[in-house]
Amino acid sequence: MLLHFSKMHGLGNDFMVVDGINQPVYLNKAQIARLSHRNFGIGFDQLLLIEPPQHPAADFHFRIFNADGSEAGHCGNGARCVAKYVRQRGLSWKKELSLSTNTAMMQALLEDSGLITINMGAPRFEPEQIPLRYAQKSTNYGLEAAGIRYQVGALSMGNPHCVIKVDNLETFNVEKVGQAMSEHSYFPQQANVGFMQIVDREHIKLRVYERGVGETLACGTGACAAMVVSRLNQLTEKKVKVTLPGGNLWIEWHGQSNQDQNNVSMTGSAKWVYEGQIEL
Repeated sequence: MLLHFSKMHGLGNDFMVVDGINQPVYLNKAQIARLSHRNFGIGFDQLLLIEPPQHPAADFHFRIFNADGSEAGHCGNGARCVAKYVRQRGLSWKKELSLSTNTAMMQALLEDSGLITINMGAPRFEPEQIPLRYAQKSTNYGLEAAGIRYQVGALSMGNPHCVIKVDNLETFNVEKVGQAMSEHSYFPQQANVGFMQIVDREHIKLRVYERGVGETLACGTGACAAMVVSRLNQLTEKKVKVTLPGGNLWIEWHGQSNQDQNNVSMTGSAKWVYEGQIEL
């Protein structure tokens, strides 16, 4: 089978984007893992498969597969790339799109500036919704990883997220602690682990270890999760610039506690790299 695809990225979080509307696509976990290989395949953090809408309120549905072939529920950087893809490929001429994934429904606004704003929906704090093996909801949880006990924030933004505040991102061992915390027994579906450094009340720095991938240059849902955790701990304002290794995202959330159901919005870029085809 000859598969047509596009390579795109959001702040260096890179994707293989596949149109599953105009071509038949049948990919198994092993095939996706081979395609993700950066030496022997195309190379990507996630594969995005665009499909016809599965919900009456959605314009498109898309599925997210990690580099190891496992499936994720949500992807903020991926949502921006999908919105740009369907517009540039003429699949839709709308400036406002409704996109669904397996766990979320979101609105995408293609702004005249070229940036794309995504309504990411409301964070979920109940332990069973994250999921997190903890009896009661809390702002912070005590979890041990790599021999050290950390106070972490945990929530779902369509994917399970764990956020740890650190003093110095440059010297922190993101790979070691990130993998240990991601695979912690308290996270039955594993977790994306964000390491957050507060610069000031309107600016944070972030590095993210993503489950099934490792550290990436950017994680949109991770940026949302980190901003929400910073707000819960009264460390930042309602709108924050989040600086990731790949660039900046602007996250806005008007909630103040884990009782609030306010939606999170994310603004950032999406870039087209190239188009190609590969024989499977």
